[in-house]
Amino acid sequence: MRRLGTGIGWRPEIADAVEEMPGIEWVEAVSENLCPGHLPDSLLRLRERGVTVVPHGVSLGLGGADRPDAGRLAALAERAEVLGSPLVTEHIAFVRAGGALTASPSLEAGHLLPVPRTRDALDVLCENVRIAQAALPVPLAVENIAALVSWPDEELTEGQFLYELADRTGVRLLIDVANLHTNHVNLGEDPAEALAGLPLDAIAYVHVAGGFERDGVWHDSHAHPVARPVLDILTDLASRVAPPGVLLERDENFPDGAELRSEVEAIRAAVEKGRAAANGTGAAARTSRTGTDAGSGADDAVRQRLGLAQAALLSALVAGTPAPEGFDRVRLGVQARALAGKRADVVAKVAPELPVLLGARYRPAFLAYAQGCPMTGGYRRDALGFVEHVLRTAPGEGEDPGVRRELREWWLERSGPVPRSARPGVRLARATRRVLLRR
Repeated sequence: MRRLGTGIGWRPEIADAVEEMPGIEWVEAVSENLCPGHLPDSLLRLRERGVTVVPHGVSLGLGGADRPDAGRLAALAERAEVLGSPLVTEHIAFVRAGGALTASPSLEAGHLLPVPRTRDALDVLCENVRIAQAALPVPLAVENIAALVSWPDEELTEGQFLYELADRTGVRLLIDVANLHTNHVNLGEDPAEALAGLPLDAIAYVHVAGGFERDGVWHDSHAHPVARPVLDILTDLASRVAPPGVLLERDENFPDGAELRSEVEAIRAAVEKGRAAANGTGAAARTSRTGTDAGSGADDAVRQRLGLAQAALLSALVAGTPAPEGFDRVRLGVQARALAGKRADVVAKVAPELPVLLGARYRPAFLAYAQGCPMTGGYRRDALGFVEHVLRTAPGEGEDPGVRRELREWWLERSGPVPRSARPGVRLARATRRVLLRR
């Protein structure tokens, strides 16, 4: 695996700080936020300077019961080619469930959810990873995720699950040490034990991120400083193997450039501390094979069993159905609230006019909408659905009628196939056509 060095997650909000940061050898950008024909000027300047850019996908759902969507795979491949990336990365997670496989409504989580560490789920994941590998022009690395809930009756530890995945497919691993800490706090899993079980030679690079603890639950927020226990896990990992790359993730609550540089330096120091320890002990990496044992694929019965289980869990989280047997209902409630909160936050980014128009009403109104309206499409469709819900709801006491008019105009502008014309005659013709179509 080629050496990447020290990097940082590129986000538009910190683009200037990233460009000015000394010693940054590579950056990672969320694939779904990039348009290949209109790359941000900041990324183009970084590439001209020789800084490697890695696209990081969040929507494939490789751990889901369905086979990977060809369109999403093609989009990820296109971004890798346009950026000249040495690899692409995704997550070991499911992000949607239901549909034809389970004869149930299709639901979107809007977030990364854990797959059960069972033989069925591993068979499905391995086949999905092979499909993705065949469709991508560069190697694929997959990331372990943070979890608030655990599946009952799991058959493998995280280390065993990841080892077998890498062993059977040859896929590279993106190890997030912050997620190992999250799973330690939330699920009682030992990070050192997980690291000991990994094929460390398969590591492509490492993520480091911040979070916070509330009521005994660790939230992987990517919006807080990196905690000391996370840096300690990074040191432990670096004492076992020299990671090809280490990257700081920050997605919210962005600090100034000086604080970002301080966090990057703390990451460098944690790695150097681990390498010094390795030089004193002669630690060796556990090795894996290279995917020569393809194994049998996951048949439709296996996929259906996994699909039904994932649909039941997702429905409990976003549609208020009963918790599946064996799950911690309190933790499911925490996860459900976190999913709804993330929906509200992302819709506010996708449609920034809505929090401005609704003011303090936006968040409680959206959370009320989310309780009865699961997400079935992307966030832009979710924003439209929210405004439709608000417009169908009776006005509250003291509500400004002008706000409803502006919401209606916003919805009309974005719900049609083309933007509305400012010319009155064109707008009247479109309104007449809508009325006639309803009849």
